[in-house]
Amino acid sequence: MEERPNTPRSDGFYRKRKIDPLLHKKYFSKYRTIKKLGEGSFGKVYKAEYKNEYFAIKFEDKEKGQNLLEIEATIMDYLKGQYIPMIKSFGYNENYNILVMQLMGRSLEQIFNKTIDKKFSLKTTSLLAYQMLSILKYIHDRHIIHRDIKPDNFVLGLKNKNANLFLIDFGLAKKYRSSKTLEQNPYVKKRKLTGTARYASIHALEEMEQSRRDDLEAVGYVLIYFLKGHLPWMGMRIKSKEDRIKKILNKKKETSVKDLCKDLPEEYREFLEYSRNLGYTEEPKYEKFKKNFYDLVTNKNKEQFDYIYDWTTENDLKKRKIESSNNNITINNNKDKDKDKDDNKAEINKNIEIKNKIEKIDMKEEEKNNELNIYISRDKIEKNNLILKDNNNINIKEEKNDEFNNYKNYTKSEKNIINTINIKESSRTMNDKVDLKCCIMYVNNIFNISFFL
Repeated sequence: MEERPNTPRSDGFYRKRKIDPLLHKKYFSKYRTIKKLGEGSFGKVYKAEYKNEYFAIKFEDKEKGQNLLEIEATIMDYLKGQYIPMIKSFGYNENYNILVMQLMGRSLEQIFNKTIDKKFSLKTTSLLAYQMLSILKYIHDRHIIHRDIKPDNFVLGLKNKNANLFLIDFGLAKKYRSSKTLEQNPYVKKRKLTGTARYASIHALEEMEQSRRDDLEAVGYVLIYFLKGHLPWMGMRIKSKEDRIKKILNKKKETSVKDLCKDLPEEYREFLEYSRNLGYTEEPKYEKFKKNFYDLVTNKNKEQFDYIYDWTTENDLKKRKIESSNNNITINNNKDKDKDKDDNKAEINKNIEIKNKIEKIDMKEEEKNNELNIYISRDKIEKNNLILKDNNNINIKEEKNDEFNNYKNYTKSEKNIINTINIKESSRTMNDKVDLKCCIMYVNNIFNISFFL
């Protein structure tokens, strides 16, 4: 931190003021930091402004960090949706990795610490449980597990989204299965715990590979913490981080689900027991337990499932009403647009029907014309055939006359031979009859041979 020059105080003494090197500066040539929001082991978070809009900027020290911010940016951009804040920019400078994202409201841990009795009501906890399961199902269906479920990482939205729950801090998240084959990662022992020991599952504390069941078990501990205000393994004396993990693990194993959920509705006991006994590759029954928490609010507790929490103020409700009225306006506008579209579609459909009718009429006329053309062509062919037959008959008659004239010119001996060949002509079939031409050719050959002899 840089130091400002000494400034005088009212009592005459001087004090040194430290200057934050990350504050009041522009990043990515547009996002100007205006306020520090928090600080942790991962780095620092600031509120930034650009064009009258506010954003959150996270800084991770390159020397101290493990490039978790880059992992977080990649996963959040992959998961972008209704339960995940939007990523605006990611980059780095000489000293920091920098992530710009949508600005969120308070975390559940911040809200919980400001409650008077350090507890949430049954309705509020059930409303949160319903949304938490929706969020887990959303990220699990996209092959991602969070691995650091805790109240600090669940935050509320701002303005009209003040009732919506969001999940943040994906630095420890990872893919638990292949997106193509859906084959899960092998179940092996890890070197160290990934996550927060207070809310981590028993399998995670044993440093085993995590899956969907571990996120669910962590949610179970968070919900019990909200309802009771404490957990049995909180406030233990510890010597080191390793000692803390071992003591928490032993206490979780010793504490049965029944004792842990004492004086709580059955729905919470059933959920935690189910999460602990779930198989490594088994798919959780999200919808079943969402329905259980919904019924707990509406049927057993006889309250409305209206997302009015313990801390919801009248201003929050006003913001929601304004948004709902705006939504109604947009819905009505969309309805009018849909009506116009329907009218246009109806006109288009009518025009199409008319065109189809005209095309059908044209097709029928073409078919009739084709039939007439075929009939005319058939008549022409028949007439041509008749003409050909008449010509053939004339030719045959002429040939016969020629043959008869030739027969007259033959000698008596030639005529006798032809007559002897056709003596039995009348008794034979049509195929066996001897042609007059053949007979004449035969007779001519005989005479020619006898002439040469």
